[in-house]
Amino acid sequence: MKRLAMAAAALAIATTFLPGRGALAPTPARDAFRVGLVFDVGGRGDKSFNDAAWAGLERARSEQTFEARVYEPTSAEERETALRMLAASGFDLVLAIGFVFTADVDAVAHDYPQVRFACVDYALHDAKPSNVEALEFRDEEGSFLVGAAAGLTTRSHVVGFVGGMKSPLIERFAAGYERGVRATCADCTVRSAFVGATPEAFRDPVRGKVVAASQIALGADVIYHASGATGRGVFEAAREGQAFAIGVDRDQFDEAPEIMLTSMIKRVDVAVLDAIRAAQRHEPVRGVVALGVAEGGVDWVHEGPHARHLPASVVLAVQGLASRSGAPAAPTP
Repeated sequence: MKRLAMAAAALAIATTFLPGRGALAPTPARDAFRVGLVFDVGGRGDKSFNDAAWAGLERARSEQTFEARVYEPTSAEERETALRMLAASGFDLVLAIGFVFTADVDAVAHDYPQVRFACVDYALHDAKPSNVEALEFRDEEGSFLVGAAAGLTTRSHVVGFVGGMKSPLIERFAAGYERGVRATCADCTVRSAFVGATPEAFRDPVRGKVVAASQIALGADVIYHASGATGRGVFEAAREGQAFAIGVDRDQFDEAPEIMLTSMIKRVDVAVLDAIRAAQRHEPVRGVVALGVAEGGVDWVHEGPHARHLPASVVLAVQGLASRSGAPAAPTP
């Protein structure tokens, strides 16, 4: 309890400050429906994974007023503490954003079986608590699509991939991307690298720039990242090296309009919104919810002004691959 109290004090700033940064409505009465959300590494403002989760929460709030509390933990201990604080406060739904929460969600869900939890990118295993919804994405399908676009766009026949934390999840992005490249450019070289082996790799733009610049120096003229806020460094390297970049999780065109070829869209906002709606309707905990291309859970930017760097022939070819193959899943790394 002493550790919980100390960590709670450390989180207090996030508790009181974050609502002022968004469009959260005034807090309703205590007996109203309540949702707690704990962000992944990088927090709000990453223009990627976490901001997509925030967008889903805001959309849910626009549909129906409810109390929402959000946290930005800065360490592993704070992740579990934030979840425990929400569960102990009796929130109706506790959302964890990111696979790094899996063990924390398991521990807290076991201790609070009456609380409903949902975890984006939850790492599935045999002992998943029954009160946890695993919100999964077939990331390899969207990565396949942007990989196919990269293979059709590259002039050097060398493309790059920069991942954040080396993990089975991010390896799926890399594998799907490489398979897409091979589908359209059999003789292309794919240079893949990971920024680190801990969650800190998702918020290290300095290292991201170094890794991307090294790939560009070796001939890569298109680089796809799956590295959260670290991607800012990837974009900077692409800009300086006159290479194209491919964004992830959200449409990241506005981050670097001059070099953004496309983005792999992962609809974390849809998953968060759907989880909140299900909890509001008191539906049974769904276990595993998997979203791919067919379900509208993943896609790629290929229409409108944000696809201005994509030739029409590339769009037609990639969409043709998707329609014929359903953007097949890459083999498990």
